[in-house]
Amino acid sequence: MSGIPSASSPKQGVWARYLPLAKDSLWWLRYQREDLPGDLIAGVVSAILLVPQSMAYALLAGLPPETGLYASILPVIAYGFLGSSRALSVGPVAIIALLVASGLEPLAEPGSPEYGQLALGLALEAGLIQLGVGLLRLGFLANFLSHSVITAFSSAAALIIALSQLRHLLGVKLANTESFWLLLQRLWQSLDGVNWATLGLGLLSIALLVYAQQKLPAQLRRWGIPPLWELLLTKSAPLAAVFLTTLLVWGLNLSERAGVAVVGSIPAGLPPLTFPQLSWPEWGSLLPTALTLSLVGFTESYAMAQALASKRRQKVDPNQDLVALGVANVAAAVSGGFPVTGGISRSVVNAQAGANSGLASVITGSLIALAMIWLMPLFTFLPQATLAAVVLVAVLGLVDFHPLLQSWRYDRGDALVWLLTFASVLAIGVERGIGLGVLASLLLFLWRASRPHIAIVGQVPGTEHYRNVLRHEVITDPRILAVRVDESLFFANAAYLQEYILQEVAARPAVEQVLLVASAINFIDGSALEALTELVERLHQMGVGFALAEVKGPVMDCLKRVGFVEKVGAERFFLSTHQAMQALKSQAMPAAASG
Repeated sequence: MSGIPSASSPKQGVWARYLPLAKDSLWWLRYQREDLPGDLIAGVVSAILLVPQSMAYALLAGLPPETGLYASILPVIAYGFLGSSRALSVGPVAIIALLVASGLEPLAEPGSPEYGQLALGLALEAGLIQLGVGLLRLGFLANFLSHSVITAFSSAAALIIALSQLRHLLGVKLANTESFWLLLQRLWQSLDGVNWATLGLGLLSIALLVYAQQKLPAQLRRWGIPPLWELLLTKSAPLAAVFLTTLLVWGLNLSERAGVAVVGSIPAGLPPLTFPQLSWPEWGSLLPTALTLSLVGFTESYAMAQALASKRRQKVDPNQDLVALGVANVAAAVSGGFPVTGGISRSVVNAQAGANSGLASVITGSLIALAMIWLMPLFTFLPQATLAAVVLVAVLGLVDFHPLLQSWRYDRGDALVWLLTFASVLAIGVERGIGLGVLASLLLFLWRASRPHIAIVGQVPGTEHYRNVLRHEVITDPRILAVRVDESLFFANAAYLQEYILQEVAARPAVEQVLLVASAINFIDGSALEALTELVERLHQMGVGFALAEVKGPVMDCLKRVGFVEKVGAERFFLSTHQAMQALKSQAMPAAASG
């Protein structure tokens, strides 16, 4: 389109100079008119879904329902302008709400003004962490939260969330706890105090939501309803449940006659501009939870954004998304909200509804703002049981044992990490459970890296290829021990390789030469270099030569800089394993240089 700046325009260059923005993501500089219908519909559908969800997740976090709505305005708009994903729907989500509750409940009473200030401070700290990590282009740090840890945490957290919502569904009062087993015990002891009217409203809401998920789409298709209207009708189910149960409570006066707990009066109008008023010790006490929120929130968002982008052959930039999420959380902190991230179910709906750019999120946030101005009196008699039902139906889909079963078949180590994380989150709490899972996965990685796969190789007959002698019929020479190590060499595994080679040489008296095939070695750190130097010297003392083959260019450059190539002898380095074997067999090369 004419008049619209290109991806390489000077205006975009100014932004990209200071922020890690992907070249094709600044949609607001080159918006195309044909994208508007899809963005408009997606924005409306997401807003319909977000209104009840945001209030429900605020209650889950121990905050007033309007806090969830506040967190669905400026943060959503901020991510819409800065995020690299065209379909990710940012806002309050269940997992983050649980982390907020578990982190803040030991510090203040849920619902108190102090608790609200701590929630603002938590959003600000998490946002600044994400913003800083994104600006420093350190998005790769999220890789330390392995798939096993995140799926186990999500399943365990979903169970805790579901169990915590049963008190609202049953109409009983329970002391807050993040322990799954203690919560289960308290629920069992309170069953004699069930409020049957509250339970009836909750079950009605669950039935409506489940019907809309599982039965209604097929019915609408049989009736010939267009796909777009089908999506709009099915995803409006939470809002329909809200209005239906609110009407019942108001019409039958159930809040007074039957003691049904309701949301109560929600302040109308736009959120006030705020800044957390906390002491330095309070800021410090929030830091562990903020770090967990930042890592978990980004990992969930980025995984969802990647999945949606791959379906459209688009790409997302992790560092840019960190910046966008950071700005969104800072926006939540200054507008009365609480920490936000990308929602899985809402993002899928956003994509299905036709979101083409961040304008869909801008429209969603704007519609929530209009709802805050005009529609808040409609929610006064909204039963808390309905919001609990919304949360229950949303989170139970997160309980997934398929990753455990798949890991058990493929890699028992990952499966054990999954089980440890899952059990820890349920037994000792969310943050400590995640920490233990991350620690276990890192220890597993280090253990594996410290014991790399090492193969003695021989020549495949009639070829120049060399393969593992234990897996293939190959030709070997008893005078030459050809060893391939399938790992980079660093402090944790260098001694293991050295010991392996020395043991094999000791067990094979005929060996005159050791050939190290370095095709899988991407780097060698200082500790590994010392181990290699010592290996060469010890082999020389045993009367055995040493050579290397298929050393990669960057590794070779480092070895040359420190004099290792000169020490061993440049003629002892070969481009291919076959070339090395032929040279060593012919005894044309001198023995390795001494230390």
